[in-house]
Amino acid sequence: MAHDFNLHAPEGANKRKRILGRGQGSGRGTTSGKGHKGQKARSGGKTYVGFEGGQMPLYRRLAQRGFSNYPFKQEWQVINLGEIEKRYEAGETVDFSSLHKKGLIKKAVPIKILATGEITKKMSFKVDAVSASAIAKIEKAGGDVSVIAPPEKAKPKNRGQGRKAVKKAQAKAKGKK
Repeated sequence: MAHDFNLHAPEGANKRKRILGRGQGSGRGTTSGKGHKGQKARSGGKTYVGFEGGQMPLYRRLAQRGFSNYPFKQEWQVINLGEIEKRYEAGETVDFSSLHKKGLIKKAVPIKILATGEITKKMSFKVDAVSASAIAKIEKAGGDVSVIAPPEKAKPKNRGQGRKAVKKAQAKAKGKK
């Protein structure tokens, strides 16, 4: 039984590295395909997106107005009671870890339970937020709800205070030690 082990790459799969700046006869000598002089012919001669040759770029010429609340937005993972009814048995606890195990949530963001759908099983809920109508439906089914307060973000000390106030606070802290 004869095997043909002549493996080879398809045509055009392997390209030779282009060697630059090795004399006129190479076809890529002198300027090495970079044109004549100038910023783009130099090593490290790159510009950033929006660069206009040293002219004040458009994004800096236009006035900046208004405020965007986007960086401070609170993201919630919303789950409906109907989904919980399908995947949980009576007496189970609905919390982050159980929701994650059952595939109802993927990201570690605060969870809010909404009242879409019906619930007939008695369950215990430990989540970040629950709508008022969902609480009513859960309690009607005999379950209980406990809302976990999300941890507050740490605020920097002496924020927005003047230099004198900061020194005063530091002196007060020294006195306590």
